[in-house]
Amino acid sequence: MNNLLKISALALAFLLMGSGLFGQSTQDALPLVQPIEPAENHYQELQLLDESKREEFSWMDAISYPSDLYLDNAILFAMAKPIYLTSSQVDFIKKSVAFPANSSIQTRAELDFLLEIQEKRTPQQVKRVMDIGDVGYWPEANYLSSHQLYEKNLEYLFFEAVEIIGEKCTAENYPLTSQLLQNVIMDMRIMEFSVKFHLLRARPYQLEPNLEPLKKIESPSFASGHTLWAYIQAYTFSELIPQEREAFLELAYEIGFSREIMGVHYPSDEEVARQIAHRMFFLMLHTDKFQQDLQAAKSEW
Repeated sequence: MNNLLKISALALAFLLMGSGLFGQSTQDALPLVQPIEPAENHYQELQLLDESKREEFSWMDAISYPSDLYLDNAILFAMAKPIYLTSSQVDFIKKSVAFPANSSIQTRAELDFLLEIQEKRTPQQVKRVMDIGDVGYWPEANYLSSHQLYEKNLEYLFFEAVEIIGEKCTAENYPLTSQLLQNVIMDMRIMEFSVKFHLLRARPYQLEPNLEPLKKIESPSFASGHTLWAYIQAYTFSELIPQEREAFLELAYEIGFSREIMGVHYPSDEEVARQIAHRMFFLMLHTDKFQQDLQAAKSEW
């Protein structure tokens, strides 16, 4: 798969130039972040399959996410300026990823995997994934304190911390952490929709008529936004509460997999989103502003 694990050391150096840290040696800069964990379970197995086009199913490769379903506010995120990253870094990552061809053996296997999940999903699973599906911090909702979703949005910002640490984790109790997370998710939304609208991958149910998603989503499929926020928050909280790193990553895995149970994402959407999150966090850690905000947030824990 054309994924971020294939980015060379030279490319990493190029990305770091945009962070202002290229005055240090790359050797000094690189150890700041833990290496990404290897892909596991079906993610590991599926990415080994052939991702290239198959001529006999070439009609599938003409299918993309329908333009009449675009959400205008989502497109605006793709045009926004990031806080910790640079626009050139977003653009570089956006152009460094690709999804398996619609007609490929890998995509067919992923669709079959989703059909198998659909047959086995339980009422308990459905409730949990729909609850998770409602979670999501949207920066515009916290621009004005009078916004009807202002408080709920801040609750969603701390969803992972509440799940792992407990109810005490709120924006009111951790205001510096809240500001850090708001900035991180702003950059994450910019990256999410920059990638989505660059590649316009059709949702699984737009390729496979037998898929019955629990909800239809008004944005392209690749890469998964839920998985992107799940992992980039997991990496952020792991810096604040390092002893809980494994628990945060397990929760991020669950959040990503929930999108497959819902029938709205291919496994490759999740796996590449995980890789993008790790690359974003790597770059954020190499900026002065992120380090300042991170150290301030650490003082609350």
